[in-house]
Amino acid sequence: MEDLRLDYWPSYRRKELLQLLEQLRPSIQKLDQAVEKEATSRREAVLLMEQPGVGPVTALAFVLTVGPVARFANSRKLVSYLGLNPCEESTGDWQRLGAIRKQGYPLMRYLLTEAAQTAARFDPELRRDYVRLKFRRGVSGVAKVAIARKLAVRLYWKLREAAQSHTAARMQGSPRCPMVEKTPSSF
Repeated sequence: MEDLRLDYWPSYRRKELLQLLEQLRPSIQKLDQAVEKEATSRREAVLLMEQPGVGPVTALAFVLTVGPVARFANSRKLVSYLGLNPCEESTGDWQRLGAIRKQGYPLMRYLLTEAAQTAARFDPELRRDYVRLKFRRGVSGVAKVAIARKLAVRLYWKLREAAQSHTAARMQGSPRCPMVEKTPSSF
């Protein structure tokens, strides 16, 4: 950044800002270490960090924001809670999805959008969806938010599967208690 040629005043301002960054760097490193330590101490956050694009800050914020994943019956409820769902205007046969509702925690939406941009670079499926949406809508912002929503759904299901792995597995529709009791074989 220092090699970029600028006029006198922009160059002077850049020099001041770089000096300020150097002064703040030790504090930033301490905070980064504290967040990383806390994230690695929580198994849910470690699980979420396996997803490309999700680092300690995003994983820890997601775990703390969502809380027990069982609070949400499905991923749509979580997406609504985070404010990443689009508002809808419908009449008869006509349906139009609008901007996101922006309810919920703005920092979490910001972190998911940033993580989604990184994830779209490393995950081929998310990359394909991002490029398709950007081409179809003509605006990268809409595509970024859509990928952030997909990322939130992925993270939800990772937490959901981890929570279910600790409970007894039962197929949907199967009875809660066995229909036939074990009998001693005395024949």
